[in-house]
Amino acid sequence: MTSPSSPSLSSGIAARTPAHSSDICIVGNGAVGKTAALALAQAGLRVCLLAPAGAPGAPGATTPAVDWDVRVYALNHLAHDLLSSVRVWDALDAERVAPVDGMAVQGDGEHAPGQLAFDAYSARVNALAWIVEDRNLNTALDAALKFASNVQIVRGRATAMQADDSGITLQLEQGDTVRAALLVGADGGQSWVRGQCDIGLDYRSYGQRAIVSNFACEKPHHGVAHQWFTASEGIIALLPLPGQRVSLVWSAPDALAAELLSLSATQLAERLATVAADKLGQLTPLQPELVRDFPLVLIKPHAMIAGRVALIGDAAHVVHPLAGHGMNLGFADVQGLLKAITEREPQRDCGDARVLRRYARSRKEEVLLMQLTTDGLARLFGSNVEPLRLVRNLGLNLLNGLPVLKRRLMAHALGRHH
Repeated sequence: MTSPSSPSLSSGIAARTPAHSSDICIVGNGAVGKTAALALAQAGLRVCLLAPAGAPGAPGATTPAVDWDVRVYALNHLAHDLLSSVRVWDALDAERVAPVDGMAVQGDGEHAPGQLAFDAYSARVNALAWIVEDRNLNTALDAALKFASNVQIVRGRATAMQADDSGITLQLEQGDTVRAALLVGADGGQSWVRGQCDIGLDYRSYGQRAIVSNFACEKPHHGVAHQWFTASEGIIALLPLPGQRVSLVWSAPDALAAELLSLSATQLAERLATVAADKLGQLTPLQPELVRDFPLVLIKPHAMIAGRVALIGDAAHVVHPLAGHGMNLGFADVQGLLKAITEREPQRDCGDARVLRRYARSRKEEVLLMQLTTDGLARLFGSNVEPLRLVRNLGLNLLNGLPVLKRRLMAHALGRHH
């Protein structure tokens, strides 16, 4: 890999003493950025977390968690271990976390739909993954950050940045500056940090929207996550929540998504019954008014690093949610960055070009594999051509009957492939 390019130099940044000085400045207010702040601070580094003013986690911004959050994540073992190491996992509201004990994937086709099943017992683990609500995760992270002695939370927005041999300076909207040896962009798919760095990217819309909502189910789900791959209806996933409840992630082609969004949650449940009724029985909306959607895109930046800059999470890669791995990839980025920084030679600071290249190298293979896998599956199951339908159903059945390959696939999904 070539030497990281320097961020575009923004003129006019004041040379006076910075208001906030740290080893690492993290831009972003999501779960990946907050976890990175805790992990790096725990490793003895001084961290500045730059979050938007009035963002969730600001004093008084939390609301009591009564209803079920429609934004959920399927966190794997790597994510579990990382969150445990920063003492956040045990701070989650355990009654709102659902272990995934099995996964049932079904293809389409009336005569011989492909099937693939995973279970925790075969994988010799206590759970394949855990379903955690966005709000539950962020509430626990915010509580931990309040007690993190090495983390300074700065509210505001960066407007310019400038790198030099010894560090990087951010100019904030309110006029003060932040100085750090390393800037970490954890600011999402539309990353401002990445945009400042002359990092090109490949962007493609899938022409799909993810529709999310929560339902009570008539039959117990037994901790099984169900996923249906269909050409005409898109990819439907029903993930277990505690009790007899499930969380829907329906990756639907745009035209179908528009149709689904025009339905009430009750009508949406009736539509779902055509695929899910035999497994889960009748579905009832938990919050009738709460159906959300977001566009599905593939974002592949050409680099995860630049001069004194490292990208993590959605700033570094956005993949199709069909495998539920976007958040897990982000947590693996945090672990990779933490390893590169804590294992650096004494003479190198944490923004040293060689340290950043090690981080980028350590993540390249896994990120590429996840991009290729999710993109390939999204394309394969997005086609309604009959020969392809037969091939993909055959493929699911074949994989289901190959224990060695299936175990490797499971190890990768669990985050235990290292």
